[in-house]
Amino acid sequence: MKLKTRRIVAVIAVLVGVGVWLAVNPASYETILTQAGGGENENENAEADYAAEAVTEANENAPLATEILEKLEVKGRAPKTGYSREEFYKNWPTVDGCNLRQKIIKREFGDTAVLDGCTVVAGEFDEPYTGEHRIFTEKSQISKIQIDHVVALSDAWQKGAQYMEKEVRYKIATDPLNLLAVDGPANEQKSDGDAATWLPSNKKFRCQYVARQVSVKYKYGLWVTEAEKTAISNVLTNCPKEPAIGV
Repeated sequence: MKLKTRRIVAVIAVLVGVGVWLAVNPASYETILTQAGGGENENENAEADYAAEAVTEANENAPLATEILEKLEVKGRAPKTGYSREEFYKNWPTVDGCNLRQKIIKREFGDTAVLDGCTVVAGEFDEPYTGEHRIFTEKSQISKIQIDHVVALSDAWQKGAQYMEKEVRYKIATDPLNLLAVDGPANEQKSDGDAATWLPSNKKFRCQYVARQVSVKYKYGLWVTEAEKTAISNVLTNCPKEPAIGV
């Protein structure tokens, strides 16, 4: 009986000790919960606003893109050695229960988006790279839409990202600021080009396109080449009041 009583007292003492430790170290408790809650692609960029920074939105109070451009470091490309998409992310993450690809498509489709759960099955939008108005009446048509990294991941790798922690590279790859739903062939034509080698054929979108690139590079401390800066400056000459986005 005495032995049983001692065991009960010991268990109570351990539980009290754990409770005191958690009260003193709440951050450690939160870390344990976070690690138990999901894998590498599970909502890691939680602070990002996945409904924000749509193509049609711009903050008039934001700094000008030309001002942000002047703050970027100008350097040559680093070697592409070691680059792979997996150095940034493996798959589109799940955010609030829905795949990030579907969230970006829904953002661009706006009120026209027809959903089946998390999946966009119909809708319409003004495709930014070509300027064409696209109407989708069934899910199979939407599968042809690609999600573009405005600052291509290979470009980011060669302009600073390879020296960053993998957690930062993951944010570059999944930040909605750096993602657009676009025409597949146009995206493939762009490949991993920067503004010096590729610009959208839709000239009306070029100002916002380079403003978004400048904003992403500023946000994550990526640099530009001299040729890239010149190309961006030439575009912004036509729209000197173009605001930066998300900075």
